[in-house]
Amino acid sequence: MKFLKYSLLLLLFVGNQQLFSQDQEDNYIEFNDRNNIVHGVYLGFNLGVGEIEDEPTYAAGLKLAYVANQQFEVGFAANTIYSRQNLIFTGNNRRQDLFAVYGGLHLEPIFFSKNVVSLSFPVLIGGGAVGYIENDYDEDYDPEITEEDIDAVFVIEPGVSALFNLSRYVQLEAGVTYRFSSKIELEPSPIDRINGFTANIGIKMGIFNMGRNRYKKKI
Repeated sequence: MKFLKYSLLLLLFVGNQQLFSQDQEDNYIEFNDRNNIVHGVYLGFNLGVGEIEDEPTYAAGLKLAYVANQQFEVGFAANTIYSRQNLIFTGNNRRQDLFAVYGGLHLEPIFFSKNVVSLSFPVLIGGGAVGYIENDYDEDYDPEITEEDIDAVFVIEPGVSALFNLSRYVQLEAGVTYRFSSKIELEPSPIDRINGFTANIGIKMGIFNMGRNRYKKKI
């Protein structure tokens, strides 16, 4: 009989301790000291092919951007393009190709960023210079570029890209952009704008998710 009483008392004591421990756990919540914003930064490189006035055009670019919560990028982007126009101007027997260098603000909203493949809509807003360069590949010929061969240009280049999230540190991207430019004034020149599509592939290297610090806080 005494054994039964002691057993009941022990069970009551253990039960009360478990209830107390559960109440203590329930009095704590998990929170994020960064307000759920995940920071990131990366350096990106890309190559592209396209056309200007139906002639083949090649592009290369770089980006340096900050990533907010894996959902929006803001930073700087710069591109250079080379278009095989193969033009012959009056008074010049050498064939010339078009080139341009431009850069500016890079903005890129990202959707489905938690998936292996996400969708983004990058846009570049900026300016640079455009001109012609003679494509004579004679080793003894040294082409010269003067101020008269170059003109300033304003560019807006929106696009759409697929982002392949390989890891926390590496992304691959593939997409298409369309370049809208202001009018260029190079005489003589049959081209007055450098508008055109470009298909791009690239790589981004950095930290896209710097992680979250989570703690327990008493209610």
